[in-house]
Amino acid sequence: MDREELADDVLRAAVRLLGCTVEADTPEGTVAVRLVEVEAYRGADDAASHSFRGRTPRNGVMFGPAGHLYVYFIYGMYFCANITCLRDGEAGAVLLRGGDVVSDLATAHARRPTARRAADLARGPARLASLLGLGREDNGVDVTDAGSRVRLLAAPPVDPALVRSGPRVGVAAAHDLPWRFWLHGSPGVSPYRPGRGAPVGQLKRGK
Repeated sequence: MDREELADDVLRAAVRLLGCTVEADTPEGTVAVRLVEVEAYRGADDAASHSFRGRTPRNGVMFGPAGHLYVYFIYGMYFCANITCLRDGEAGAVLLRGGDVVSDLATAHARRPTARRAADLARGPARLASLLGLGREDNGVDVTDAGSRVRLLAAPPVDPALVRSGPRVGVAAAHDLPWRFWLHGSPGVSPYRPGRGAPVGQLKRGK
């Protein structure tokens, strides 16, 4: 994918990523997922963003350039992955929340043997990152480089009629922003869960 397509505002970049494919080389073989659910996070004006309070060694990748992985550890158990966007020096990233496997299913199930259904292989950010084998060592990887272990493959823009939006999952800060985007009807879309402190009934959306 061309880096310039990602050097855009987080909301437009998030929608542009829907339908694109992330593929990764793993010990079991190449695994690829078509992105069906993402969440946008911006810099200083987004209280839910890791970059809200400024640049740190942890979040430095978020400040650009666009087209790199920002990988972080959560709950002391899981990794989650984002793709950076906006211009170099501006903090922004799109969380990869869910995908449909478009590579060999046997290889994908070998990566995640506890998944009972194909829909569960990459449904949710931790599962998606696990399936692709993403960890701390992948933080900063350039996914626009065809030689990278993890690559982002462009696809035609999706039909706007299929795109839905709603509140981000699991965040209490800035919970009223409908910055989660998904493709209606995809089995890889995760259920909505409000963050602690967020109004449970507000803007609740499903797939």
